[in-house]
Amino acid sequence: MLLPVHMCYFYLVSQWVLPRFFFRDKYLYTFLLLLIIMPLIAVLYRVVEVYITNPYIFRFYKMRDSSFTWPSISLPKWKQLTHPGDFVNAIERTNTVVWICVTLKLFILWNERKQVLLRAELNFLKGQLHPHFLFNSLNNLYALSLDNAPQTPEVVLGLSNILRYVLYECAGERVLLKRDVEVLHDYINLEKLRYEERLELNMNMHIPETSFTIAPLLMLPLVENAFKHGAAETTDIPWINIDLNVRDHTMIFKISNSKPEQAVADNENGRSKGIGLLNLRQRLQLLYPARHSFTYFDEADCFIAELNVQLSLKDK
Repeated sequence: MLLPVHMCYFYLVSQWVLPRFFFRDKYLYTFLLLLIIMPLIAVLYRVVEVYITNPYIFRFYKMRDSSFTWPSISLPKWKQLTHPGDFVNAIERTNTVVWICVTLKLFILWNERKQVLLRAELNFLKGQLHPHFLFNSLNNLYALSLDNAPQTPEVVLGLSNILRYVLYECAGERVLLKRDVEVLHDYINLEKLRYEERLELNMNMHIPETSFTIAPLLMLPLVENAFKHGAAETTDIPWINIDLNVRDHTMIFKISNSKPEQAVADNENGRSKGIGLLNLRQRLQLLYPARHSFTYFDEADCFIAELNVQLSLKDK
């Protein structure tokens, strides 16, 4: 019987006071309005008690015990309404119920806002990743076309397959690990066509049949960097080692590559590591908080990176 009073108070605060004043930084107006609304709701609470709930409760017990008495209910209505103790109780009860609900409402709004911001930031990072990948791939294609290389059509076909995956299949938060590794193989094959016999590439990838899922394109920036900043800039025979295993629902991805001497000087001068690694760190922090590790070692003659990610199973 008193629930409509609590609902009136709650919706008045959550749908009018907070959106129109508090969320617009009008804190003084918010405070003054609450000072006005609080006693008015208490009065409404007491009116419902005096005219509806108390008589109903009195009749309920009177029917079961004819000797039941309730001295205060025999007082005039005005005296019941203005009783100080009951009025203080009305303020306490209405505010206890409503402000617990308002707190929950604010927590839900905060959580929704946080999720929206996370999605916006992830979309921004994806927007950075796609052009970065496309830029590197087009550079490779351009280099082959200048030499009229016979591999050019094969590179165009492979690039189109990868871009189809990037643009359409990566729209969701998770993809099958197997599919992500397939695209990684496609990218590596494109790079192998470019280097032919000049590259020493060692790959050891073992993917279980279990339908593990992962955020798309986490490993690709590391592979890109290995080719772009390692193999492409090494004058001698470049080498790249790639190792991928899954143990106890954890993907362990290790990659190492040779590094030209010029890279050492660039690092000493404070040159940026590139957008790929920075992007990867940010995505991991958003998608896998406390469920990943990413370390790298920038040695004099090689670069080594290790990425560990806890995998999840595909929903049935």
